[in-house]
Amino acid sequence: METKKVWFVTGASKGLGLTLVHELLAQDYHVVATSRSQHALLEAIGEHTHFLPLEMDITNDSDVAKAVEIAVDTFGKIDVVVNNAGYSQIGTLEELTDEEARRNYDVNVFGSLNVIRHTAPHLRQQQSGHIFNIASIGGLVGSFPAFGIYCSTKFAVAGFTEALAVEMEPFGVHTTLVYPGYFRTDFLSKGSVQTPANPIDAYTAARASEAAHLDQINGNQPNDPQKAAELFIQLSKLDHPPVHFVMGEDAHGMVQDKIQLLTQESEKWKAYSLSTGY
Repeated sequence: METKKVWFVTGASKGLGLTLVHELLAQDYHVVATSRSQHALLEAIGEHTHFLPLEMDITNDSDVAKAVEIAVDTFGKIDVVVNNAGYSQIGTLEELTDEEARRNYDVNVFGSLNVIRHTAPHLRQQQSGHIFNIASIGGLVGSFPAFGIYCSTKFAVAGFTEALAVEMEPFGVHTTLVYPGYFRTDFLSKGSVQTPANPIDAYTAARASEAAHLDQINGNQPNDPQKAAELFIQLSKLDHPPVHFVMGEDAHGMVQDKIQLLTQESEKWKAYSLSTGY
């Protein structure tokens, strides 16, 4: 039965992940939810039948392997994987330290790769399943001052997801790359987002962008996370789900602007582009 599908959701103690888990449980799905703190999961979600909260460090490959093993041992399989765990590191490329930049990649990029590495064998062997990789509209449009590193991690997610889609297709496994716009969660709250340890005052545009996200956009995001959760479930039921999925009216508008920009620039410089041939 559809409602007996097993979902494996990372970053489930808050944000879109938390809303999705609540909706999945309300619809009687089996849910494995992971977070850095099992206590946070239980506090946010409570105890439910068919619910398995697991403490997992997504940056630790062996930790991820153990969590996937426990999930399969508990429910017998995994049907849908949602790589949702991640955070936004604010800061210009100059001012962020090597440690700050690498940490954002460890969570947003290598963390998702850890999950894929250990769930893919189960999906491949059962010849079915669906992987949702949550990028960001910032993974397609990177022109946000002070968000270069974060956007680049999401560009990386987009890149490997496109490859993953064609790698998993022969095994009957669907892959969907999600580009969310701004959703009204705690993603931009001061407890979730990371600001640079050593900000440089000269970057006025970056400071203005940082302030706008933390003080103005936060709490006023145009998209409803509940509707997103329902949409994920709807997409998981499709026989031919999209590989690329833009989520949110704001995200759709930014994609159209990016397409127009690329088209204009590629045509403007077409003569130069074609001049390199023998």
